[in-house]
This record gives sequence, structure tokens and C-alpha cells, in this order.
Amino acid sequence: MFEGEKNIVFFGGLFIFGSALCGLFLTLWVILIDTSHNIWKIVTPFVFASVVFLLIGYYLMTIGVKKPPPPPKS
Repeated sequence: MFEGEKNIVFFGGLFIFGSALCGLFLTLWVILIDTSHNIWKIVTPFVFASVVFLLIGYYLMTIGVKKPPPPPKS
């Protein structure tokens, strides 16, 4: 999927993707542990932001891979 030469954009996207994944996991963990019903009002922006940053990180990872040119046709 990510075959080819990776540049700084790829690694920046990887960092954003990993950070957003950790943030989403921690937010969902708090939701599972906390039993109050008002927790959704607090964590909804964090869940939304984590999903947006996951998409941004994935996009940066896909455009940050330089694919090798195809072999010349004879």
C-alpha cells in the first residue's frame, strides 16, 4: 500500500495519524470507564477532532510516497 520512497510528508502524516489514534483510543477508554451520561457532552469534540486528524494523517501518508516510475516499454 505504501510502497515506494517515503518523504517528510509521509512521516508527518504518520505522526499525526498515530497521535490521533492514541487520542481516540484514550477518549473511548474514558467513555467506557465513566458511567455518567453527561460524558458525551465533554468528549464529543475530542472524538470528532481525532477522526478528522486520522483522515488528514492518512491523506498525508498517501501523498507522501513517491512511487517509482514504471519500466520503459520496448
